[in-house]
Amino acid sequence: MLRLRQIALVAADLADAESQVEEALGVELCFRDPGVGVFGLHNALFPIGDQFLEIVSPLREGTTAGRLLQKRSGDGGYMVLVQTDDLDGFRARFAALGVRVVYEAVDEGILGLHLHPKDIGGAVVSVDETDEPSEWTWAGPNWRSHQNTTQVSALAAVEIQSDDPVATAERWGAILDRPVTIDGPSAVVHVDDALVRFVPASDGRGEGVGGFDVVATDRARAGTECTLVGTRVKFV
Repeated sequence: MLRLRQIALVAADLADAESQVEEALGVELCFRDPGVGVFGLHNALFPIGDQFLEIVSPLREGTTAGRLLQKRSGDGGYMVLVQTDDLDGFRARFAALGVRVVYEAVDEGILGLHLHPKDIGGAVVSVDETDEPSEWTWAGPNWRSHQNTTQVSALAAVEIQSDDPVATAERWGAILDRPVTIDGPSAVVHVDDALVRFVPASDGRGEGVGGFDVVATDRARAGTECTLVGTRVKFV
């Protein structure tokens, strides 16, 4: 099993970013994780079905997230978290492929391995396993009471922009042991419940998470797009 479970965005102004997301997607804040303080951040998490959209924002100078804000000239995508039921197998795979684990995120019932961005390319990636597959500790104990699917019901895809989308997709496919479909200059890695789409970097902001797709509850909204927290959002 390998699911797209969470996407993280980075914003200079957390309150403004929260307002954007709540208004456009109709989602509810479910948790602020004090654990991100170790990275010099504060955050907000929103359930989209049983997947999650996170916004992080720096609290001090010199954070990785703050450097990304500067590098990519403002708010945008930050991180992709996928969920597996075989983390030991992935750990062995990372070692065999020379992929460095730069941080192990541990909390009750969950363990996440953060991969070195230079080893996978395109984004900060975490591969996580939970004791109970339906749970997600990073979203707090009461996230189900904040599920609101009146406007959107799931994350369908995350979009990574890259100077070499095909090579980056093939690297992700090898590391995550998932199939890759190539379509001209673009490519897709298929996880169990979503797509990881790789496209050319064409907005002048360089490599990174450029967008994501959400399933629109109102089907009349499907096919429309907007920009939230510096990130392209497609309603499908």
